[in-house]
Amino acid sequence: MKIKTELPEIFEGFGEARQAGFMKVKEFKEQGTPVVGVYCTFMPEEVVMAAGAIQISLCSTSDETITAAEEDLPRNLCPLIKSSYGFGKTDKCPYFYFSDLVVGETTCDGKKKMYEYMSDFKDVYLMNLPNTRQTPMSMELWKQEIIAFKEKLEDYLGVEITEEALRQAIELKNRERQARKDFYGLGKQNPAIIKGSEIFKVMYGANYTFDKQELIATLENATAEVKERAQKQAPAKTRKPRILVTGSPIGGVTEKVIRAIEENGGEIVGFENCTVAKANEQLVDENEPDVFQALAEKYLNIGCACMSNNTTRFDLISQMIDDYQADGVLDMVLQFCTPFSIESLKMKHFCQEEKHTPYIYLETDYSTADLGQINTRVAAFIEMLQGGSGK
Repeated sequence: MKIKTELPEIFEGFGEARQAGFMKVKEFKEQGTPVVGVYCTFMPEEVVMAAGAIQISLCSTSDETITAAEEDLPRNLCPLIKSSYGFGKTDKCPYFYFSDLVVGETTCDGKKKMYEYMSDFKDVYLMNLPNTRQTPMSMELWKQEIIAFKEKLEDYLGVEITEEALRQAIELKNRERQARKDFYGLGKQNPAIIKGSEIFKVMYGANYTFDKQELIATLENATAEVKERAQKQAPAKTRKPRILVTGSPIGGVTEKVIRAIEENGGEIVGFENCTVAKANEQLVDENEPDVFQALAEKYLNIGCACMSNNTTRFDLISQMIDDYQADGVLDMVLQFCTPFSIESLKMKHFCQEEKHTPYIYLETDYSTADLGQINTRVAAFIEMLQGGSGK
């Protein structure tokens, strides 16, 4: 993606990155570059990078293929799982088509069983996450899983992954994470100098920009452009409630929630979800002598609801409420996403009782049938915040 100087053009470039990435991945394949497809932020990208391959996020945020998926899977299953499987089964996801290997993870029972069916038509490798991160055994298990993944790639791709290559990949990926953090951290400014939808567009599109050096430069350029724009024309103070979004992964159809907030008078200042903060807040410790220990500590500390005693997520939410001066928290959970739906009660109590921050739970799927209900509930929440019930 060419680095541009006009801010709107930068945003447009990120918005088009996913579609443009189809052809880029085709070029990689024609050049002999291996492609590894993934669905989850727990996947240690540094290992893929050190193998000389590229890692891509696979299609999973549309209802287009859910009907096909329901021929094999239960209807009362998370739409993300059905969408993932459906795109693979119908071969309607170019990223899935071009992937040499799909790497899954045991973040929930539904995905774990779905990968068994997917392996009937695609090479699938499964990484086994522990159910908790609190014990030394859990950390050791995940460390050994990363080592096993490294050995799998070496065998599958016919390459050697050296420690030097891993450390170079860690340094480069850390630079990318920092560039992402600096960009989405613009949401901390009060009054706001960037819309939440713009933040999300850039973060989502960044997942489909495969040249890391170019991505870092573009993100840094975009961050500087936003700051320069704010200095030239100071944004006016507004009474719009500042909202922090958390919950299940967002993207594709579920961006309807982002639109509902902004169109009903709210201001999204931060996203704790996978696409934005959850996967990027913690860097890999480059000074840790054991490179696999460093990777295990970083990736196991991602605050996903699939983990029991998920203190990491609540620590991040607490910090973001303070840093982003959030007036309210919206918890968007996909229908039948059991880990996040069960954890929502704890999140509600945490926000309201410990952080004294209003909270709303919003359950949705990949259809547009609930647009009216979403707008009604979001509008009522924002009106409540505007009425002085917020902080």
